[in-house]
Amino acid sequence: MKRMITIAFMMTVVVMMAHAQGALKRVYNETIDPMTQIDEGLQKAKAEGKFVICQVGGNWCPWCLRFADFVEKDTAVNKAVNDNFVYLHVNYNPRKKEGDASVEKVVLDENGNVLHIQDSSFLEQGKGYDEQKTLRFLKNWTPKAVKQ
Repeated sequence: MKRMITIAFMMTVVVMMAHAQGALKRVYNETIDPMTQIDEGLQKAKAEGKFVICQVGGNWCPWCLRFADFVEKDTAVNKAVNDNFVYLHVNYNPRKKEGDASVEKVVLDENGNVLHIQDSSFLEQGKGYDEQKTLRFLKNWTPKAVKQ
């Protein structure tokens, strides 16, 4: 009987963990034209004196969803993003495009010039993202930092 309870408990924990992984909010709009989305983001950035971060990925990408969740929940990262950037989730469907499925963060200035492409793997820690590494990346590419 004790063994059955232990097995039932372990199965419950596994199911809860699997559900927690799948519970990340889907943030990519798969119906919007990415270029229109970027153009609108650039207009907003120019009006607000910010740059644009395009998180290129999709709802199929657990790392993309983890980063979006991290940005939303980490207070310091959220503030750095909201104070300096228009943050876009640019959908990329690797089945519809030729070439490698590359998931990156692309920083654009207010005119749409690519300033930096950040390899996401350098910001990761374990099954998530590292706050200090992410803040360093963000602070290096703010309008204030770039225009000095």
